[in-house]
Amino acid sequence: MTLMENISEVTEFILVGLTDAPEMQLPLFITFSLIYLITLLGNLGIIVLILLDSQLHTPMYFFLSNLSLVDCVYASAVTPKVIMGFLTGDKIISYNACAAQMFFFAAFATIEGFLLASMAFDRHVAVCKPLHYTSTMTSTVCALLVTGPYTCGLLESSIHVAFTFHLFFCHSNVINHFFCDIPALLVLSCSDINTNEIVLFTLAALTVLFTLLVILTSYLFIFIAILKMHSAEGQKKAFSTCASHLTTVSIFYGTIIFMYLQPSSSHSMDTDKMASVFYTMIIPMLNPVVYSLRNKEVKRAFEKVIGKAKSSLGFAY
Repeated sequence: MTLMENISEVTEFILVGLTDAPEMQLPLFITFSLIYLITLLGNLGIIVLILLDSQLHTPMYFFLSNLSLVDCVYASAVTPKVIMGFLTGDKIISYNACAAQMFFFAAFATIEGFLLASMAFDRHVAVCKPLHYTSTMTSTVCALLVTGPYTCGLLESSIHVAFTFHLFFCHSNVINHFFCDIPALLVLSCSDINTNEIVLFTLAALTVLFTLLVILTSYLFIFIAILKMHSAEGQKKAFSTCASHLTTVSIFYGTIIFMYLQPSSSHSMDTDKMASVFYTMIIPMLNPVVYSLRNKEVKRAFEKVIGKAKSSLGFAY
């Protein structure tokens, strides 16, 4: 009964955060507030542009709008709590809020991985089979390539949360992280976590291997198609698009592999926290730039919206 009594008392957790140094709280508050603001403005801006401009109602931009939505949600699952911690010093998070944060972050981070694979397949069809693009990327296919990632992400996250919060937390309630991440919680448990580690490793490995297989296979065929192109300008444009996508894929999957495909005993939480900043805050901020703002069609749509805004305000020439 002593163990159960200790377990029943765990109604909240304390997040250690990134640093306790008083002189760093304000600079970090300003920095992460700006990152979060740019993330929301960039991603929501992309969604609005795609909705308003009929010329952007294509499969590619359908995937981009969903990617932007996912980035907004999974950044919002973590960043606001971190910002408030810098501002108020309140690092307490309730048991249920911790579970909710883990669920939404894990779900939408997983969804992003699968969406990256869907986007790679879309680019493969566009570059390798341009004449069959419209007949291949139908509304039904696009819907399946988006609902599939959402289904897999929500299901996988539900499994992780169920297994994690089924554990007994009787050692401590102090989480050595800035959010409720799975490895950080596993080290607090006094239960046997072997099953949890197997489930975490298996699901993460299957997700990473499947999505990377789709991405790498798609880009292998894309590169072969590019090498067969006779137009130097066409090759340059295609290589530029691939480089941007693969850069973000490398950062995203590099941190995921580093974080989750190793046993909890091998984790250095300080190193993990630095790596986590990239995929919880930096990647959602960079994605609008990498995928959309460098795109001429998006720039044109943005200029059109600005022009209409100026006209409505009486600033048209």
